[in-house]
Amino acid sequence: MSLAETPRANRLHIGIFGKRNSGKSSLINAITGQETALVSNVAGTTADPVFKSMEVHGIGPCVFIDTAGFDDVGTLGRLRVEKTEEAAKKTDLALLIFSLGGFAEELEWLARFRRSGTPVVPVVNKADIAEAALLAARVREEAGVDPVLVSAKTGKGVAALRTAILRAVPEGFEQESITGDLCKAGDLVLLVMPQDIQAPKGRLILPQVQVLRELLDKKCLVSCCTGDNFEDALSSLSAAPDLIITDSQLFRPVYERKPKESPLTSFSVLMAGYKGDLAYFTRSAAAIDSLTERSRVLIAEACAHAPLKEDIGREKIPRLLRQRVGQGLAVDFARGVDFPADLTHYDLVIHCGACMFNRKYVIARVEEARAQGVPMTNYGVALARLMGLPPLAEGKIL
Repeated sequence: MSLAETPRANRLHIGIFGKRNSGKSSLINAITGQETALVSNVAGTTADPVFKSMEVHGIGPCVFIDTAGFDDVGTLGRLRVEKTEEAAKKTDLALLIFSLGGFAEELEWLARFRRSGTPVVPVVNKADIAEAALLAARVREEAGVDPVLVSAKTGKGVAALRTAILRAVPEGFEQESITGDLCKAGDLVLLVMPQDIQAPKGRLILPQVQVLRELLDKKCLVSCCTGDNFEDALSSLSAAPDLIITDSQLFRPVYERKPKESPLTSFSVLMAGYKGDLAYFTRSAAAIDSLTERSRVLIAEACAHAPLKEDIGREKIPRLLRQRVGQGLAVDFARGVDFPADLTHYDLVIHCGACMFNRKYVIARVEEARAQGVPMTNYGVALARLMGLPPLAEGKIL
């Protein structure tokens, strides 16, 4: 990905759902005007969901999710449907294709999306066949929704579908800023950005890039340093920073040396508010104080990379937890999309900043934990608690 591209996690995720051979892949190609998805007359061609980042005129940067048919059968078919169900958790807006035959599956998925608050654009594909108009009338009568009639083959109705997508984009999808009201134009912001093995030479990690870009867009005055020259950076400034943003691993030393009047936060805490539920994460962090050697903690990482030496999730947080609780504390790990459905045997879930996930998916995980009565917090919030810092208030520490 070039620095000019919108990160996938920040794009509108548009999922295409329907039965096998309903024309899902063809529909994606028609909307994008490109051969984006593999098309075949063989039912079940799409196995795992396919994520394709695109720039579509009128819609902007988005990710199309081409899913397997939700009517798939057999052992492999069930696994494919499970992958489709997982993709639905990442979907900001769903295109639901109604096909000839019964509507049992379509109605079930329509209800599923409504329960999760996911906007749905109902679609009748293959408008070039004689039965399409009658099918659309049946959808209106039986499902109570007005479908967009489209032909992926001829292009008929594609412009209307793009318009319907724009109208259905969730209100507020254009996220409030990462830094919110923590800073404004003209404020002096100091970024403490250590470059260790997790950030290869010549690169910044994604949260640092996103925060830096936003601060520049806000017209803030930005100064950057690494942890070992933090004091030199402070002395070079004509006034105390209006805000200091640090790597969470440096929370304690930066807090101890910062000017009293400068509020402090971390990149991970900012991402917790941007991608998840910061208030819930902050409340849940109190569960750390109740952990014992008989407790079990799940650490969830969005990235599926192989952990490197001194990895924050694999090594540093478990070490700090065991130093506080005892070496008997059980710690499990979940990577990528491998998030357990049953969380009830955990006393706490600690999630990474999730810069690789979209907000919809993170909130889905939060709701799963909340529904099961399991507290969930975030790397940065947990580290602040483990380091004995004052409580977070509105995303910052004074």
